[in-house]
Amino acid sequence: MRVALIGLGMVSGTYVDALSKTDITLAGVYSRDPANRATFLAKHELAAQSYSSVGDICLDNIDFAILTTPPNARAEIVGALAAAGIPILMEKPVERTLAAGTALVETCEAADVPLGIMLQHRARPVVADLRRLLPELGVLRMAEVHVPWWRPQSYYDEPGRGSYGRDGGGVLISQAIHTLDLMLSLTGPVSQVTAMVATTGFHAMESEDFVSAGLAFANGAFGTLSATTASFPGRGETITLHFSRGSARIDTGLLTIDWQDGRRDSFGAAGGSGSGADPMAFTSDWHRAMIEDFAASLRENRPPLVTGRAALDVHRLIAALELSGRTGARAEVRHAIQAGRHGY
Repeated sequence: MRVALIGLGMVSGTYVDALSKTDITLAGVYSRDPANRATFLAKHELAAQSYSSVGDICLDNIDFAILTTPPNARAEIVGALAAAGIPILMEKPVERTLAAGTALVETCEAADVPLGIMLQHRARPVVADLRRLLPELGVLRMAEVHVPWWRPQSYYDEPGRGSYGRDGGGVLISQAIHTLDLMLSLTGPVSQVTAMVATTGFHAMESEDFVSAGLAFANGAFGTLSATTASFPGRGETITLHFSRGSARIDTGLLTIDWQDGRRDSFGAAGGSGSGADPMAFTSDWHRAMIEDFAASLRENRPPLVTGRAALDVHRLIAALELSGRTGARAEVRHAIQAGRHGY
């Protein structure tokens, strides 16, 4: 299969490394700046072509496009690719707001074009181990989610980073979205949230770098969330799920299960997740797994691991968290689409 890479920012090197471990050919790359394209191709020693426009990509014989531009630069590109019938694998988040993300998803659905979202934490090998054991663990009673990350001020000094206009927000939509999406895929939906959302003195930025929240799940379980980019020097994110017959803890690439009968099972190994000052300090293996799954989904005519429609669930949760943080009141997740900040 042949793929085009659109957007050559910080994460694009991870995609190049991931693609190099597959049998998928990187046909070409595109960004608005020709010099940036040339520099990128030289840096990664790529024989791929430099597309001069998205229109050139639409005329090329590619099987799908990988889209990694900032969220505010996607709508026109997605529209062009969908009109050309080109499947899209897109970096998270879907868009800056739930409303805008829903519109992108509907654009692809109307054109019958597959849209996958890169929420690669779902591709961690230990997640499959946990899914296999969920029936044995019993009923979910409580959840603890922690994202104690760190970003220096220099990270937010890049124009638009951490803004609502470019990114759609701060730690929730840019960092914690991965962990929240993985949590939802394991627990099912959250029905209500009560949140405190703030910006600490560590950062000068428009949006939030700190969130603390209580969660009420649709199945009757309860949980806590803490997420920040102000926890120096940064530690790996964790999800701990307490079931009726045992507790499961995912710590980046390590899964530990403590059964209430005294047994303990461990799977995987600890690893980096980009929690510290270097956002790219993580393996490309999870990206590779998502890319290979997307390619396989096209061959097999099935949905990819994370569809655009499925990714809207975490956007809806983020909208409710932000709404609750702003109003100081408990927020219903299912109603957050119309009630939150900046278009949520």
